[in-house]
Amino acid sequence: MTSPESQSPAPQPPEPESRDRVYRSAPAIAGGVLLLAVVGWLGTDAVVSGEGRTPWMAVAVMLLVVPLVVAFTLRPAVYAGDDRLRIRNPFRVIVVPWGKVASLRSSYSNEIVTDSGAKYQLWAVPVSLRARKKAARREMRATAQARRAMGRDGAPDEGRGSALGMRAGLGGGPGAGPVSDGPVRAETDRIVDELRGLHEARREAGSAQGEVTVRWAYEVMGPAVAGAVLVLVLLLAG
Repeated sequence: MTSPESQSPAPQPPEPESRDRVYRSAPAIAGGVLLLAVVGWLGTDAVVSGEGRTPWMAVAVMLLVVPLVVAFTLRPAVYAGDDRLRIRNPFRVIVVPWGKVASLRSSYSNEIVTDSGAKYQLWAVPVSLRARKKAARREMRATAQARRAMGRDGAPDEGRGSALGMRAGLGGGPGAGPVSDGPVRAETDRIVDELRGLHEARREAGSAQGEVTVRWAYEVMGPAVAGAVLVLVLLLAG
C-alpha cells in the first residue's frame, strides 16, 4: 500500500479557451422585449375573446410578427474571437476569419469589408449620430476645461490644483474619475475601435486564416413565411 506522499499528483485541468467578446444592442433588446409583450398580450386576447376567423387571424399574425421582432431586436449579435468574427444578423450568420477582413468601416452604419470586397453590416452595433454628437460636446467641454486649467505661460494654475491631472473622460473635477486616456467616444465607436485593435493583432495569425462562410437563418425565415402565407390565405378566403 503506497503512502499518500508517494502518490503522483492529480493532473491539472486544461487551461480554459478564451471566450468570444459578445456585442449586442441593449436598446434593441429592451425594445424587442416590449414589442413581444404587446404582441403576445393583444394576440392572446384575440385568440381567447375573438369570434369567427379572428382567432385564426391572430395566430397567423403572431406567427408572422414574432419571428420578425426577434430577428431585428433580440437576435443580432457580434462575437469577436481570437481567430474570427461571427456576425449574427437578422437573417444571416456570417463568419469571417480575421485574415480575411480588409477593414472595418464606421459612417452611417458599422460594417466590415473582406479582402474580396464583400461588405457585411454589423446589425448589433448600430451607429447613433446622437451619441456621436453628445460625445463630441463632452470632448469639447473637457478640452475647454483643460485649457482653462493651464496658465498663460503654459503651466497649470496652482489655484485650480492642476485640474489637468483630475480631468475625467466625462468632464473633470475632484473625484470625477481617472485621467482620460483619449478623446471621448460614443459607445458603438469604442466597440469598433476594439474590433479594429483585435483585427490588427490577429490578422497575421495562422489560426485566423480560412474562408468566409454565410448561412441563412431559416429558423427565423421559415415561421415568418408560414405566417405570411396563412395571413394571405385568410384574407383571400374572405
